[in-house]
Amino acid sequence: MPTKVLLVEDDPALSDAVREGLSDEHMDMVVVSNVKDGLEQIRTQRPDAVVLDLMLAGESGFDLLRAVRSQRDQTPILIISALGTTEQRVSGLMAGADDYLVKPFELKELHARIIANIRRNQQQEGPVLSYGPLRLELTTRRAFREGKELRLSPTEISLLELFIRHENQVLSRKMLYHQLWESDWESETNVIEVHINRLRSKVDRGFSRALIHTIRGRGYMLSENPPQGPRSAEDAVPESQDPIASHSA
Repeated sequence: MPTKVLLVEDDPALSDAVREGLSDEHMDMVVVSNVKDGLEQIRTQRPDAVVLDLMLAGESGFDLLRAVRSQRDQTPILIISALGTTEQRVSGLMAGADDYLVKPFELKELHARIIANIRRNQQQEGPVLSYGPLRLELTTRRAFREGKELRLSPTEISLLELFIRHENQVLSRKMLYHQLWESDWESETNVIEVHINRLRSKVDRGFSRALIHTIRGRGYMLSENPPQGPRSAEDAVPESQDPIASHSA
């Protein structure tokens, strides 16, 4: 069965190029040019993934992204945008996007990223993984801490799965990047830090004990008893600051 992909893009030339290129890769493409039609397609057609431009006529792509996530819809959403600064990419990821690709881009990379995001969202390898107070249902892709459901994106679910499968082990940024996106490590990107901070804010905030730790100079670890040493400022999750809200405006 072809992969069903919704493209929300108001540039006709780019839309045609992406539709033709991805159709050649056996993807069933639906193209709309505005937020209203995009939301309707997501509601009625249930695409496997959404490719979303941010700068649309009328409403911003952020409006669609926030509307989808507010409904607890975890359809993989990949942003494509000419807005390519670190701050802009962080804002997109913080708002709930699973990936961010800066224009101009190669169609083969877009295709690979779509497949990787869908695979993370649909992966089913067994019934349940658990570590301490954490529980991850692999079939439903739902996560819980002490019985409380954590509202995680597909990327955050995949990160948590990696951590649980490698409990009490330090995972480097390079290893996490390769496992999640199956592509070459980009040492300048901060996409891992963005997703780790989002995951940490949901897994640890409101609980007395942190489980996700930054190991200085090495990477990250899921542990109830992390190695002793200087505590990274990244480990703190201030109750007064919501990183998602502060970066999504």
